[in-house]
Amino acid sequence: MKKIILSAIMLIGLAFTTQAQDVSNNALGLRLGDNSGFGGEISYQKGLSKNNRLELDLGWRDRTNYNVNGYNDNAIKLAGLYQWVWNIDGDFNWYAGVGGGLGSYSSKYNGIDKSGAFVFVAGDIGIEYGFREIPLLISLDLRPEIGGSGYYSNSYGSDIALGLRYKF
Repeated sequence: MKKIILSAIMLIGLAFTTQAQDVSNNALGLRLGDNSGFGGEISYQKGLSKNNRLELDLGWRDRTNYNVNGYNDNAIKLAGLYQWVWNIDGDFNWYAGVGGGLGSYSSKYNGIDKSGAFVFVAGDIGIEYGFREIPLLISLDLRPEIGGSGYYSNSYGSDIALGLRYKF
């Protein structure tokens, strides 16, 4: 845990030594990842300034595993994050953000139904490349989430995702 906190402090310190990169006014696309969390999200980014933006993601999951006693799990989740964007080199940027969201789930395991709503706080850190010739933004990020009582095991979930967004 101490290593994670030290790494986060070092990354934040590095953030203040790098130069800002202009972010696109709008970007719309998909954020595709998977853990025991969400596999796909519709993602929208709104540029707020030269190096800040808001990201909204609507995720869903519908999965059935017939090998585990008819396990079935359905969920929907809305996440919002405020992000800071810094230039690495050329069209490569890295970003970090904080936010949260809410969701709803229902699951069935061994004939027992369980459902409910949850709220969570989230962080986000990633790298992205924005093409100049075409309006495409590709990103890879890590998003840890804390909360989700009743949905996430131990109230923690995270995922690594690939984002593909159209810039306009």
